[in-house]
Amino acid sequence: MSLASDTSDNPELSQALRELDVILANAGVGVVFVKNRTLVRCNQRYAEIYGFASPEAAVGRSSVELYESEDAARSLGRRAYPLLAAGETFRSEQLMLRQNGEAFWAHLTGRLINPYDPADGSIWIVDDIHDRRLADAALADLHAEQQLIFDHAMVGIVFLRGRRVTRVNRAFEQIFGFEPGELDGQFSRAWYLSDEDWKAAGDLCYEPLSRGDSFHAEMLLGRKDGSPVWCEVRSKAIDRSDLSRGSIWITQDITARKLAEQELLNAKNQLEALVAQRTEQLSQTVAELQLKIAEQQAAEARAQRLAMFDGLTGLPNRHLLADRATQAIDIARRSDEPLAVLFLDLDHFKNVNDSLGHRVGDTLLVQLAARLRGAVREQDTVARTGGDEFVLVLPLTDIAGAAHLATKLMALASAPFQVDQQELTVTPSMGIAMFPTDGDDFDTLCKCADAAMYRAKRDGRNAYRFFTSEMQAQSARALTLENALRRALERQQLSLHYQPQFALEAGGETRIVGAEALLRWQHPELGWVSPAEFIPIAETTGLILPIGEWVLQEALSQLRRWDQAGLPELTMAVNLSAVQFRNDDLPGLVGRVLHDVGMPAERLELELTEGAAMENPGAAIAVMNELHARGVRLSIDDFGTGHSSLSYLKKFRVGKLKIDQSFVRDLTEDAEDRAIVDAVIRMAAALGLETLAEGVETEGQLEFLRRQGCMAVQGYLFSRPVPADAFAESVLAENPPISAPNSAYALP
Repeated sequence: MSLASDTSDNPELSQALRELDVILANAGVGVVFVKNRTLVRCNQRYAEIYGFASPEAAVGRSSVELYESEDAARSLGRRAYPLLAAGETFRSEQLMLRQNGEAFWAHLTGRLINPYDPADGSIWIVDDIHDRRLADAALADLHAEQQLIFDHAMVGIVFLRGRRVTRVNRAFEQIFGFEPGELDGQFSRAWYLSDEDWKAAGDLCYEPLSRGDSFHAEMLLGRKDGSPVWCEVRSKAIDRSDLSRGSIWITQDITARKLAEQELLNAKNQLEALVAQRTEQLSQTVAELQLKIAEQQAAEARAQRLAMFDGLTGLPNRHLLADRATQAIDIARRSDEPLAVLFLDLDHFKNVNDSLGHRVGDTLLVQLAARLRGAVREQDTVARTGGDEFVLVLPLTDIAGAAHLATKLMALASAPFQVDQQELTVTPSMGIAMFPTDGDDFDTLCKCADAAMYRAKRDGRNAYRFFTSEMQAQSARALTLENALRRALERQQLSLHYQPQFALEAGGETRIVGAEALLRWQHPELGWVSPAEFIPIAETTGLILPIGEWVLQEALSQLRRWDQAGLPELTMAVNLSAVQFRNDDLPGLVGRVLHDVGMPAERLELELTEGAAMENPGAAIAVMNELHARGVRLSIDDFGTGHSSLSYLKKFRVGKLKIDQSFVRDLTEDAEDRAIVDAVIRMAAALGLETLAEGVETEGQLEFLRRQGCMAVQGYLFSRPVPADAFAESVLAENPPISAPNSAYALP
């Protein structure tokens, strides 16, 4: 639309308007006159930017439809109005729409025609900056990528201007020992050893940099602490025509390489000097060179030996063992011949290290390795796989031969060792797996032999056991039980049964005085799982700690409920495993549970096995003393089955010995059992300890125990372990409470 169409009566104005039309038509930006959000006039470039067929096609269109949305148009208006109303120019970059729906970025410049009357409209200049925005975004991505490279490069990078640091990456700071940001603004003198070195470096690099070439050198520079560091340095000027714009330096620490080169150079110089000096003594020179070669070969042999042999005993290590065993099994498979794998582990070897020190323990292992090596054939392999564990691979060895060798090794390992004027005795546990019966590859045979060894330990140690299919089934079941046991507590599959304990009184009477809490596990698929099966798994995995805490809490809570139901005042006996007893927090845990339940400490009796108490007598005494100080009763369970020392037994703060049922079972038939039980009762009486016999099942057993002075009993003769409600009903039937009418409501 021409601005000069109706100005013929004023030639000068007409000429000016025509000139303006030409300017607008050929302007590189869009120009539009907007009034009441309606496009009144625009130039050709504006129409092109928004995709109108012509400037006339844009006239009358709403400016709002050129925005992504009405909200976007209103948002721009809210931002622009304060400036426009003040007579100022508004500038902004805005995402807008072409007529074909394509979004593009535009730069808008607007101003009111009359700030005092906005209704007169506004003039807007529009520039299509979409391509520039895309280029800016691409440039920003490129800068981000460059920054990532700069920040994470494996070489040091620093930018210098006027020999001052303008930018530096972390790798450069680390090479020279500076903290992050410490070099910012510093002179490059900071990483030179001297002023002279710094000046020389500047002189050296000036000429190539000024030519626009790269500068490359190996330079001895200095860390922050003054120590020297060899660096490979590459540099280039940012602008060779204007060195004041600075330069970039890429630096790599080559100290290790330079030292190696220097060592090589020194060796080379020494060798050349040696040859020069010995020219007339050729034979001697050859001999010396041969000696050096031999030394090198010896060093290589030592390195190989370290890689394949145990550094302490000189026996093959795991790597060489696996290699030899695989070869031996391949030969046995092809020849259809037997082969045995034997695992040997020393019992309680940790006690030797803990009490006598690792040096003594190491010496003992070296002597044991020599005995084992001397007991086998040349084709056999004896290896140490770690700690006190040894593995033997025995080709051409059947079950009888393996048993014969195991018996021989038992005697060798059990014979006294002489270490630093001390005579030490240890016992071994061994497990044996046979090829191909127990496995067709070394890994499988190892697992089987390991399982058999742990079977030997469970059976009392100082023994050997062969792997059997039954043991394999037990191993698989143990894994199943372990996985199930991890969720048993939270799924409420665990429960307690209670077996009453009776005091033997004068006149042949018995009186209930306590209950022993016994853990039970009923799994929805596995059914009832024996404690003898799942308790060892709980101890091995550490699950015994949360389970043991739950048992203590539940048993004492049940005792509280029985008190409220009117049962006689009973003592609650709870078993402790060795793992629980070794827990440093045991006394504190017991105290917290007693406090939470509100039960006096003297109503709780903790039962500890003889073996657990003797595992570390000194620590056991300390724990017992703390529990005793809190008022908790202690007893030794299964007495007679372990290895107690009477000197320690006197120091243990226990009040009761529980005679193991293995001695009670055959009391009426076995004279030795009667003698043992009689001796235990007499010894306990002499020490001021109570006695309680477990597993009493017959009247004959009961009468013998009564005659010998045993103070209390428990067993099937009186009651099996039963749930809490059955226990309460049985006790109430024998001992009705004083307030009987309401007591039933307090039963669990």
